[in-house]
This record gives sequence, C-alpha cells and structure tokens, in this order.
Amino acid sequence: MLKRTISVEVGKGSTNHNSRKFNAKNTDPERTHLNTDFCNEPIKAVYHELFDDALERYNAKQKRSDRVISDYYEHIVTGHQEKPFHEIIIQIGNKDDTGAETEIGKQAEETLAEYYAGFQERNPQLRVFSAHIHMDEATPHLHIDFVPFMTGSKRGLNTRVSLKQALAMQGFKGGTREETEWSQWVYSEKEALSIVMERHGFEWLHKGTHEKHLSVYDYEKKMRVEEVAELTEKADGLKKEIDDSEHTVSMLSKRIAGLEEGKMELDDIDKKLTSSPEYNLPDPPVLMTAKSYKTKFVDPVIRALKELVKTILVKFFQIRSEYSRVLDNNGRLWREGENLRYEVDRLREENKDLRHVNSELRKQNKDHALLRRVFGNEEIDKLIAQANDIRSKERVRSKKYMEQEL
Repeated sequence: MLKRTISVEVGKGSTNHNSRKFNAKNTDPERTHLNTDFCNEPIKAVYHELFDDALERYNAKQKRSDRVISDYYEHIVTGHQEKPFHEIIIQIGNKDDTGAETEIGKQAEETLAEYYAGFQERNPQLRVFSAHIHMDEATPHLHIDFVPFMTGSKRGLNTRVSLKQALAMQGFKGGTREETEWSQWVYSEKEALSIVMERHGFEWLHKGTHEKHLSVYDYEKKMRVEEVAELTEKADGLKKEIDDSEHTVSMLSKRIAGLEEGKMELDDIDKKLTSSPEYNLPDPPVLMTAKSYKTKFVDPVIRALKELVKTILVKFFQIRSEYSRVLDNNGRLWREGENLRYEVDRLREENKDLRHVNSELRKQNKDHALLRRVFGNEEIDKLIAQANDIRSKERVRSKKYMEQEL
C-alpha cells in the first residue's frame, strides 16, 4: 500500500479557470488535454432548476412590491447572508510523492474519478454544477463546485440556499467550534475517499498535526482571516456608498435651494401684479374714447398678463418636477440609509465575533504548541491518531445502530 495524505481545501470558485477558459502560470497547456471535465453547467440555470418553484410560491404571498424577489441568483449574489456557491479542492499526496506526470499520479487520478462518481449521491443537498480533475498542474486534484440548498424552510423561500442547513439535512449537526457542520462533513468526505483509495493501492497517511487537527486550528484560523478581509472589503464598499449618498444629499440640497429661489421669484411676481403700473389699468383720461382707451391701455396690460401667465406656468411645472424628484430621491436615500445602518451594525457584530474567535484560536494554538514542546510531536501525533480512530469506530457503531433501528 502506498501511504498518501488527503487534503481538502476551500477553492476560490473560478469556474472559468477550472474549465480552462484561460490558463494560469502554474498550468502546462500541453497537458491540458489530459484533464477530465465531469460537468460545467451555467450556475444561473441551476438556480432556475432548484429555486424557481419556491420563488414563485414566495412572491405570490407578498403583499408589498419591495419584498418581491425578481431574480433569486442576483438576490443571493448581492446579499450578505450566503455565498452563491462553494468549491472544494481534493488532492491525494503532494507534488513530491504523487506528481501528475508519474504512474502514481495516474493512479491518483483514477482514485479521484471514482470518488467523484459517488459524491452527488452522498451529498443530495449539494447540487454539483462544475467538476474537473486537473492533470496539467504539479499534482492531480479534483475541483467540485456546488450550490448547497435546504428544503422545508419556515422563512423566506421554502427551498433556499444555505450551507449550514444543507449539511444539517445530511446529518452533520455542529456542536462546537472544533466540531462544526463543515469540519464534520469534510472529515466524512476524507473517510469516503480513503475507502476508494484502498481499492487503488493507497492508504490514508495521517501526517504531522493531521489534517483533522489542522482544520481545528490552522484551517479555521485561515478561514477567519479571510472572513475578516472580506468583511473589511464590504465595510470599505459601504463607506463608499455612504460617501456617494452624502454627495447625492448635497446635490439635493442645491436643488431644494433652487426651489426656494423659485418661490422667491413667485413672490416677486405677486408684488408686481399688485403694484407695477405694467399690470394695472389707470383711470380713463377725460374725453378719451373707449376704443382709444382699449388700444392704448387695456390691450398692453392683457398682453403683459398673458406673458406673465406663461412664465408662471413654466415655473410651476419646473418646480413640481423638481419637487417630485426630490421626494423620490429622499425616499430612496432614506431606504438606502436604513439598509446601510443595518449592514454596518451587522458587520460590527460579525467583527466582534471574529475577534473573539481569533483570540480563542490564538489561545488554542499556544496550548497546542506547548503540548508538543512538553510531550513531543510523536506522542501528540499518536494521541490524535487514537482519538480519531475512537471517533471513527463510534461513528460506525452509531451508523450500524441506526440501521438496526430502521
């Protein structure tokens, strides 16, 4: 048996790179034809397949137009609750012991292909839409992109995107920071891969601090750092939105000032109508005929009044149009402001939680390092291997018990 490590990492989710619509520096284009493309569906089509019925039911219940969701994919992409999809990268061994251009690399490729064949059946709540084995890099590895979804939700769409609930529906219930739904599921997938590996002449090598232990400390720490960076980026984006809103408010203030000037102009017109000789008829001069009086005094006043009415009407419609725009923009800004305040508060709370998690991870890392210094790496590795073996046996016993109960 060839002893090899198993690694399961979170991918960046670049489906164009995975399908080789473009080649990165770490790929060898001359070996790209050796890659295997299992599937590469448009994610929007997958969203329509999974959520259109639920979206139609949800929208039919809405009495307010602002709560209607026109495009669920865009709703998730622009929201901040769930990622639109997730990616994992599975690898056997490393570039030194399982190179892609070696016979062992070919053996690893066949193992990954068989492992993938059972992935969707094992994970019915993770809808796979893109999957590829890459043989044009240093080590064979498998990319799997999937949309996690739950059914029977009591809020929002009854079928909706949720990684946590999707894994929970598959039996992975998180209890502690070390035993999250994600870490339990990753370990379960490693076990599934290790069974396939045995059929292809590999044995799972638990090396160093063990991948399971890494997921508790280094992996979780890495994920938290990435989350902090993502939240920082979101906060910067929100700050820009706030700055843009302030600019818009400034522009609206100028428009409102313009409306005030318009009102002053109307006040001036009112004064002219009251006191200006141009708009007031004098008493008829003695001995002047009616026709002469009309021609000399009445007609000019009527013409002046007509021009004045036109001016007033133009000003009126301009002001009404501006006022309507101001009301619309004020309403929009108020809604945006409320959303921004909510988002900023949420980000503050998330950052507090992340600072607490990072603090806990630093403490755990220190404790772990101290144990290794005191007892030595070999002894700690042995204890961890024993713990993993006990837990694996407990899972097998629990599964057999459940099967007997059923």
